[in-house]
Amino acid sequence: MTDWRSISLWMDQLDERITPRPALGGSLSVDVAIIGAGYTGLWTAYYLKLQDPALRIAIVEAEIAGFGASGRNGGWLMGNILGEDRLLGGLPAEQRKAGYDLLHAIPDEVGRVIAREGIDCDYRKGGVLYCAARYPEQLPRVQAQLQALRHEGLGDQDYRWLGADELAKQLNMHNAYGGLFTPHCATIQPAKLVRGLAACVERLGVQIFEGSKVIDWQPGRVRTAGGELRAEWVVPAVEGYAGSLPPLNRHQLPVQSLIVATEPLSEELWAGIGLRDGQAFSESSRQVTYGQRSLDNRLVFGARGGYRFGGRLRTDFNLTDDERGLRRYLFGELFPQLKDVRITHAWGGNLGMGRRFQPHMLRDSKRRIALSGGYGGEGVGAANLGGRTLADLILGRDSALLAQPWVKREGRIDQLARWEPEPLRWLGYNAIVRSFVHEDQVLADPDTPSWHRRLAQWLAGFMERFMR
Repeated sequence: MTDWRSISLWMDQLDERITPRPALGGSLSVDVAIIGAGYTGLWTAYYLKLQDPALRIAIVEAEIAGFGASGRNGGWLMGNILGEDRLLGGLPAEQRKAGYDLLHAIPDEVGRVIAREGIDCDYRKGGVLYCAARYPEQLPRVQAQLQALRHEGLGDQDYRWLGADELAKQLNMHNAYGGLFTPHCATIQPAKLVRGLAACVERLGVQIFEGSKVIDWQPGRVRTAGGELRAEWVVPAVEGYAGSLPPLNRHQLPVQSLIVATEPLSEELWAGIGLRDGQAFSESSRQVTYGQRSLDNRLVFGARGGYRFGGRLRTDFNLTDDERGLRRYLFGELFPQLKDVRITHAWGGNLGMGRRFQPHMLRDSKRRIALSGGYGGEGVGAANLGGRTLADLILGRDSALLAQPWVKREGRIDQLARWEPEPLRWLGYNAIVRSFVHEDQVLADPDTPSWHRRLAQWLAGFMERFMR
């Protein structure tokens, strides 16, 4: 029997008894069959039921609700979508503003739903701090990000520059140079949200079958080892597990992110660090670090994980000593007073990455398939947007959601951008990540010659552009 609580800190904190729902048995006819009881599948079911309570909806889940990224992530509920600057940047000013307004409203929309449905998931809308802290070269990089945001028409109400002294009032990082603050982010307890959503849609009449891994799917039919769903619409909502559902594996690859959580820290330690209002934070190296202060006063801290040859899923998330050690080193650089604190939980998860780092929301009316994915690690908020969008696509409603550049009102899965074949993507990914690690090591050493620092930055920047 699986130890469901070992999946993550978040699953371990649940008060409920974690018991899988019954598996699918026999044949069932529905209006909408959803594959995956994570955020995307559950939000899609929720908004479909709100708009048309008579719909017959069934969700099949290989494990349990919360087993995948929805129960493992870092708890950032962002008012963003991956690559939004590129997606919205070429649009007329009015349309671009409407797109940003839609994205920025995601945390508030989730806040309204959880209040209405009584889902307690430790929601705190404290914003997020993007900090320049570990070496001086981060400062112009973050300031350049601010200038790009200003060029997009976003003002102080959306992104505000904080000098070192002002930043320290919210987050006291060692040797911080400054940072950006945006209010468009909340922090949550991810497992409480996904488990609460599952219970909510069940109350609305949605059937959830757990322990029901899909072995075959096609338009109008989803088969598991124990049964079959016949459906008018099929929604494959699997994100990082797309490799198990061809042809999605050509367009949506699993990559991993790895997280640690400390023991609960004293109020004295937190008084020296900050984060009193539930803010999330990130240190602006290309290692992609992220963190938050949990409601029970732990530091939850993550960083980029890896990619496996052939897009294979990682199933063992017992982090190695090196994986734990890197994350301890990184948060110890930011908060030296925490270098020796006890790490009580360490875990990770598979997330879905679309080619060109671009999410997609799509309706194939001919095959009756609706798809949302490729969130690239920003899926807590993007999945809510995806669920709302898929509901409108399936029901044929016209809305502002469907006017966005990441939506294909009529398309096919095979029209999405494809990843290169192996070994090209494995070699490319590893070359890129190694350039990021090299840059980080070089710039974190204050004694590195200036020419070496410039070269490391140039190489990492070149590889980052190549990746897109």
